[in-house]
Amino acid sequence: MRLSVKSILFVLLRRVPMPVIAILVGLVVGLAVWVLLDQVQSRQVDKIFEQELQAQLDQRARESLIRFDRYLSNYAATTRLLANHRRLSEYLEPLFWFEDDTAAPVVYKEFRPHWLPDFFDREALSPPSHVLLTDPQGRVREVFQSGNDPLPEEIAARIPTRLLNVREVRSVIERFGDGLYLLGSDAVEDAGGYAMGHLVVLVPVDDAFLASSQRGVYVGRAAVALVDGADQRIVASVDSEMLVPGSLLSDWTESYLVTSQSMAEYEGADSSVLFATFVPHAAVEKMSRHVRIFERRQRGIAAAVYILVFTAVIYLVSSRLNAVLKRMTRFSQRALGIPEPGFHRDGNQLLLLEEWIQHFTQLVLKAREEMSIKHQAEMRESEALKAAVMEASLDAIVTLDHGGRIIELNPAAERMLGLDRGEAAGTVFAERFLPEIARPAFQRLLDRSRHLHREPQGRGELVALRSDGSEIPVEISIVPIDLESERFYTLYIHDITARKQAEREIKSLARFASESPNPILRVTGDGLIVYANRASRPLLQAWGADPGECLPEDWRDEIAVALDSGEPQEREQEIAGQVYSLLFAPIRDLGYLNIYARDITAVRRAEQEARQHQAELVHVCRLSTMGEMATGMAHELNQPLSAIVNYANGCSRRLQNASSKTEDLVGAMGQITVQAQRASEIIRRLRALVGKQPPIRTDSDLNHLVREVCSFVEFETARLALQIELDPGAHPIPVNVDLVQIEQVLLNLVRNAIDALHESPEERRRLTIRTRVEGGQAIVEVEDTGPGITADRILHLFHPFFTTKEGGMGMGLAISQTIVENHDGRIWAESEPGTGSTFYVSLPLAQADTPDATVAGKSELLESLT
Repeated sequence: MRLSVKSILFVLLRRVPMPVIAILVGLVVGLAVWVLLDQVQSRQVDKIFEQELQAQLDQRARESLIRFDRYLSNYAATTRLLANHRRLSEYLEPLFWFEDDTAAPVVYKEFRPHWLPDFFDREALSPPSHVLLTDPQGRVREVFQSGNDPLPEEIAARIPTRLLNVREVRSVIERFGDGLYLLGSDAVEDAGGYAMGHLVVLVPVDDAFLASSQRGVYVGRAAVALVDGADQRIVASVDSEMLVPGSLLSDWTESYLVTSQSMAEYEGADSSVLFATFVPHAAVEKMSRHVRIFERRQRGIAAAVYILVFTAVIYLVSSRLNAVLKRMTRFSQRALGIPEPGFHRDGNQLLLLEEWIQHFTQLVLKAREEMSIKHQAEMRESEALKAAVMEASLDAIVTLDHGGRIIELNPAAERMLGLDRGEAAGTVFAERFLPEIARPAFQRLLDRSRHLHREPQGRGELVALRSDGSEIPVEISIVPIDLESERFYTLYIHDITARKQAEREIKSLARFASESPNPILRVTGDGLIVYANRASRPLLQAWGADPGECLPEDWRDEIAVALDSGEPQEREQEIAGQVYSLLFAPIRDLGYLNIYARDITAVRRAEQEARQHQAELVHVCRLSTMGEMATGMAHELNQPLSAIVNYANGCSRRLQNASSKTEDLVGAMGQITVQAQRASEIIRRLRALVGKQPPIRTDSDLNHLVREVCSFVEFETARLALQIELDPGAHPIPVNVDLVQIEQVLLNLVRNAIDALHESPEERRRLTIRTRVEGGQAIVEVEDTGPGITADRILHLFHPFFTTKEGGMGMGLAISQTIVENHDGRIWAESEPGTGSTFYVSLPLAQADTPDATVAGKSELLESLT
């Protein structure tokens, strides 16, 4: 007899204990749930992963494009720096390009031109292949070629007008021939502010260019390329071996996830070049596989835990039911006599489970409360840090709501705007702190900040208003903040007053040379004039050279000497009656020399007039001295004249008596001749001393000068019963001096000593004159035993108009000091009150190759002056 399946299952269920059945049911249900969840969650995970992957792809594409855009912006900024550099403006100052000039451009291949500083290495940019200077019509005038690649034919002679802009820096990507290039241009001016044309920077867009623009990004994760929008072909890529230029974009869709974006909005180019980002499928699939395995493992663990928990719960429930069944069985056994089925008599497992669940719930609530407290503490700490940053920021930070009203600002903003937080809160920022002319620009910055793909999101220079109505230039950066359904804006405001002032000073300094009234020139080591301002025209005419030409050969030698020495040197040149002082300032590191000239004609004329006035003053002093000596000179002349009269009277009497011999008459006549010559010599010395004549230096013996001066004061010394003690050197002392001027100095010192001895007793009167040679100097000492000079007076002895004598002018020693210093000598005095004074005169010895002056030579000079 066959049993049905239903009957068999019923029999089995009766024989299998209920806990075992519960465990089996739990396993079956758990496995069914796991299979169902695996199917549903796998599809959901794949969908979420694809969405996240697409979002990451878009994000990487935006980041790559932003890096590329910043890289191009760096080129634009560098182009502006080069176009506004002082070297270029000074270089363009003397240049002028004619519109009908058809000369070929000047090409620099072997060296970088002086007007082109190396900013590209400093900014970590790929060096350009060519840097061009064009005239205002776009014709190429000068070209710097860094490599061997020639200039593209499309722009070899003229840059198209659409690629140039006179108002701002222009940066475009264009195809020339078979290559793709970044072309940056900016207008250039000379030092006078005259528009000279454009500076054009040409950079090949190749693997190195794209790699530099994505520096720090691993190519295996995300590669970039430039794609022709017309035929969807790759023009240039970050790795030409991985992404071959010339291939279609569709050829790579099987290996990469590809996204492309237009660059016309960023670069202003007319060509349809797209920026493409490539993410390898292999990396994506590997990541997807790992995610799926991880998710399956996690679901398996969750299913196992679910099965265990479900089975345990069912088992506990069934155990509880078994206990109830046991009690019912025992009751049935007592009541009906049914045998005990053999249940285990354990504790109440459901109650134990209930207590455990209650304990677990308390632990969860406690942990939740602790997490909440910790989160709140972290939030307070974060807010405190943000508040500290706001307080310590040197720039103004202002937060606006979606309507442009101020809701928060930091202390720097309060100081900048001149309002505290309470006064500024709730006011419309644009209406309160921006002039009317700046509000449209601020609104454009707000609109631009809404485009989240832009970096920086909103930045520009504006003029802000303080609370007192004064205007200050500022740079504003706007960052939007989206919170739930409302948008806020954070303004970072930087005061650029100092920067604007510095820019104005730099521009004024750039025009300083051209505006200078004094000649300023720049000359290379070969004597080539690279710059000359307008005031240099007289010098250039005298040299017969123009800017761009070489100096005369003798001046080129001067330039070479100055550059070799590396020290500034001065020269003088007279041009058409004007005297110029030329200062050569070498710049050895750069291989050129600056010439600064100034007109010193008035200075030289003043020096000449001062020398003439000094000579006249010396002459007046000599006349004053001779006036004081007039009595002595008259007595000295009276002696030979009286002798002449006596001898003449004697000769007359002898001739009248006819009793004298011829020999006596001849002797008397000889004495008359001797006395006449003596008087003539006295007169000659007097005329030489007081005569007004130009300074004439001759070689002479210092001892002879001292003796001759002593002869001038013989009458005064005889009147004082004073004998001058001479202590000359053993040998002649040769000096190259103006005889009259040095005699005047010595005469002043001797007469001052004689005047000082008037106050001393006759037995103490001594005047000593010594001469000696010491260290290449000739020394004269005039020592007297007069009353001496006090220490406070000796400091002022050589000052003009200072005198210790009654009725004195106070000019003798001052003039004597001037004369001695003009002879490269020195005069000084030493004195001890009550003992006497000593005056010293030091003069340089004459050169050895100069013939010694003799007394006869001096006499001939005196005769020529008479």
